[in-house]
Amino acid sequence: MDALTEHTGTCVPLRRSDVDTDQIIPARHCRRLTKTGFEDALFNRWREDPGFVLNEPERAGASILLAGPNFGTGSSREHAVWALRDWGFRAVIAPSFGDIFLRNALRNGLLAVRLPQDAVDGLLDRAEASASFALTVDLREQRVIDDGRHWSFEVAARARKLLLEGLDDIEVTLRSQDAVTRYEETRPRWMPRPSGSVA
Repeated sequence: MDALTEHTGTCVPLRRSDVDTDQIIPARHCRRLTKTGFEDALFNRWREDPGFVLNEPERAGASILLAGPNFGTGSSREHAVWALRDWGFRAVIAPSFGDIFLRNALRNGLLAVRLPQDAVDGLLDRAEASASFALTVDLREQRVIDDGRHWSFEVAARARKLLLEGLDDIEVTLRSQDAVTRYEETRPRWMPRPSGSVA
C-alpha cells in the first residue's frame, strides 16, 4: 500500500447525501476474486447519465471526492473502497460516513475525512465552479488546506499510523514474522497447528 502523508489533488463534487455502497459499486460487480480492477464499476449506474460528474472530461485525474453526508452507508463491501481507490481517489471528504465504510477506507489506503457540513458545502461550491479546484489533505497535521484556509480533522491513531507508513494489517503481521515463528516453535505439540505444518 502506498504511504499517504500529504496529498494535493483536484476535486470531484458529488453533492448527494446518503450515497450507499450499492450506488458506489452495484453488487453484480462484486464477484471478482481480486482486490483491484474495479474502476470500471465505480458509480456504474450513475455513469450511464452523460451528465454525471465523473463523465466530464475535465474531471479526469481528479483524486479527491467531495460528497454529502452519510457517504458509504449500506452493506459492508470493501469493493466500494477498492472501486474509489482504483479510479484514482486518495481521499473522500464528507460531513459523515457509514461506520463500516469508514473503517474499510482507512484499512485500504483511502483517507476518509470528516469536515463540518458548512465547510463541505463551501468546498462543493468551489469544485462545482471550477474543475481545476484543488485541495491539499495533510495527514501528518490532520488538516485540509485551501488557499491558506484550513480545517482540522481527526483520524483514529492506529489507522493514521498505518496510512502514514503505507501498511495494511497483513503487512503489520508480517513485520512480526520472526516472533510468530518463535512462538509456533515453542507451542506444545498437543495444541492445534496450522494446516500443512509438521507436528
